[in-house]
Parts: sequence; structure tokens; C-alpha cells
Amino acid sequence: MNMKMLVMDVDGTLTDGRIYVAASGEIMKAFDVKDGYAIAHILPAIGVTPVIITGRQSEIVSTRAKELQIQECYQGISDKAAQLKAVAERLGITPDEIAYIGDDVNDLDCIRYCGLTACPADAMPEVAEKVDYICKNKGGRGAVREFISYFAEK
Repeated sequence: MNMKMLVMDVDGTLTDGRIYVAASGEIMKAFDVKDGYAIAHILPAIGVTPVIITGRQSEIVSTRAKELQIQECYQGISDKAAQLKAVAERLGITPDEIAYIGDDVNDLDCIRYCGLTACPADAMPEVAEKVDYICKNKGGRGAVREFISYFAEK
């Protein structure tokens, strides 16, 4: 497989979908280090650009993206497919060169557009029906690493 870009959802994909809110109002999310390793080390080694497109806006996601050297990070996006197409066009990447992983119905337009698609084990059934690969791991529990390994080895 000749993937050039991996597009990832955040909540429910890179995280377990839970949002922790402290009494002080501080919001927290948990990310899996295995996903992070694959994004920061495996993707660059195989020439794949990591991209985050998420509907929510969070400083936590910005911080994690910087840690992983993800330069293409788009938050607060209501039309994920339009953003995906704009990034792909700007980078000169065709749909069949794009891998996408997401977990919910707001990912379906992107899933229909991309050449290789996946979802975590605990994705919504409507999503699982449409993807090429259903991960054995849940969102925020190594699903992204699993998907990267899946297409990196092909």
C-alpha cells in the first residue's frame, strides 16, 4: 500500500473518548504511548504525513500534536471531509493515498473519500460497517498503532 497521509480523529480514536473535567474546570484526556510512538517514529520512516482533524477544540490536543511533531492539526472542524480534501489538495495527495481512522458518524464522509480506512474496536456500528479494517484495539488503547502497523507492513 502506498499511503502518503494518515488522517486521525481524536476523541474515541486517539483517546478513549472520555473527557475528564476536574472541579476546577480543567479538562483532561488520555493518549496511548504506543499510538504516539507509531505516529512520531514509524510514519516518518515510511514517508507518511500524520494529520489530525477533530470536531472539538482543545489545548490538550495542540500540546499532544506538538509532542508528536504533527504539523497538520485542525480542531473545531464541523466539516471534516472538506478540511481533509483541502489538506490533500494542498499536499498533492490523492484519495487512494490517504489512510483514515475514525470512530463515529461524523467520520463517515472522510471514510467514504479515503483509499484505506479503519476504526477502533469500539467504534459505532455504522462506522464499522464501512471501513476496510476494524482494529482489535479500542480507541485510546493502541488502535492507531495497530492501524499504522497494518498498512506499514503491506
